[in-house]
Amino acid sequence: MLDPIFIRRKIGLIQEDLQHLELFRDLTFAKAAEDWTVWNAIEWTLAKIIGRAIDINRHILAELGGKEIHPPKDYTDTFLFLKNMSIFPEEFITEIAKSAGFRNRIIHEYNEIDKNLVYNTIGDAIEQYAQYCAYLLAFLDTITSKPQERNP
Repeated sequence: MLDPIFIRRKIGLIQEDLQHLELFRDLTFAKAAEDWTVWNAIEWTLAKIIGRAIDINRHILAELGGKEIHPPKDYTDTFLFLKNMSIFPEEFITEIAKSAGFRNRIIHEYNEIDKNLVYNTIGDAIEQYAQYCAYLLAFLDTITSKPQERNP
């Protein structure tokens, strides 16, 4: 059963982190990249935001995906498998799905991550994940406002 409390709690945490990320939005690249504490705060905040979205996606897929949805093979699929669930516009979910790979590069340190890429992602992440939260909240409003069936 879909747990709106879990999803709303994760959305709240994403929204808090988006506010924290706003603190870094106006820093110059040089200012952000030269300060180890600032740089790590940016990377970790981005990774947490994306990770929480993946948690939400996995929960929705597990509870609403049905038998026709195979388990996602990677975190990108947790976004892409939501395309046909009437929660997000297809173009939006396709674009934001790319952030899963970005999160993996931060967390797993696959290669030396391009600091310019991270820095340039701040504004996009703020915009995309604010919209992600808005779409989810609208979806939750539609399902929680439906009358509940009662068993006789």
